[in-house]
Amino acid sequence: MGFEFVIFLSSGLFMGWSLGANDAANIFGTAVGTHMVRFRTAAIICCVFIVIGAVASGSGASKGLGALGSVNTLAGAFVVSFCAAFTVMWMTRLGLPVSTTQAIVGAIIGWNVYSGNPTDPAVLSKIVSTWVYGPILAAIFAIGIFLLVRRLVNSSTIHMIMLDRYTRTGLILAGIFGAYSLGANNIANVMGVFVSATDFNAVELVGLRISGIQQLFLLGGVAISVGVVTYSKRVMMTVGNNLFKLSPVSAFVVIVSTALVLFLFSSQELSHWALSRGLPALPLIPVSQSQACVGAVIGISIAKGAWRSINFRLLGKISLGWVATPIMASVLSYMFLFFMQNVFMQQVYQ
Repeated sequence: MGFEFVIFLSSGLFMGWSLGANDAANIFGTAVGTHMVRFRTAAIICCVFIVIGAVASGSGASKGLGALGSVNTLAGAFVVSFCAAFTVMWMTRLGLPVSTTQAIVGAIIGWNVYSGNPTDPAVLSKIVSTWVYGPILAAIFAIGIFLLVRRLVNSSTIHMIMLDRYTRTGLILAGIFGAYSLGANNIANVMGVFVSATDFNAVELVGLRISGIQQLFLLGGVAISVGVVTYSKRVMMTVGNNLFKLSPVSAFVVIVSTALVLFLFSSQELSHWALSRGLPALPLIPVSQSQACVGAVIGISIAKGAWRSINFRLLGKISLGWVATPIMASVLSYMFLFFMQNVFMQQVYQ
């Protein structure tokens, strides 16, 4: 691994840090916001299972993102990843749970425009459509799961102390599922643009064969973990405590609903199972964990009949961030590609 490669890959690690600081925070945002799970516990679980999900199941969504634009040089991948990460970091400083998916898609489109590479409208529309039905799907899951859980709780004779203990355990298990799903789905946003521009050799580790792509995803998973530990608390509070006041049981529902959405869009096994039986399969593409989380929170408020209690002013601010993110990333990507090619004399596309 040469020094030049490390320099170029640093933007991918920066992107991973930004995702950990923003999107990954939402896995336990509701649980930490309701004081059912300590931040330290949440951070440790996130770090471990995000890495496992990225290495074990990250290739599906990465291929889907590559169909939008295959960035074929390290310098180009560096710029695309850096501009997406910078956009996410800026939104994070504002306390907004924006989408790293939108940021990387916008940055790739900027590369496509600069390099003259055509953007496939079918692929783009498939990805953009998830920005609409991803939150809606999460809201539907949240409504159904919440009504089921509420019915089970109301019909049980469990003592409140035991119910509290079960809820904490449920939040931790849901967080494990959420962290795994995030790693599997959103690692494409972190390292997907480097797949076509790098060529790692497979290695043997403790009897396991780790491919070059998995090594890349391992580095990205570690970068996400650093972002969770160092800079995620503020966004946790935005989603977990400020958008809509959540009970611990509602927090459990939000985490599970969000994780289900990410899992459905990253599971190659589920996709192959559906296609083998002649059923329609969801596309394997990175979807916005932040959008799914917000959709689930809104779904909870609807199920409770308390939609008037939603902080619509904050929701409008979040929505504005979702619109601005891909535009800002695309413009920055185009400008920095020009700068990289004409000032630093680096080849940003082939």
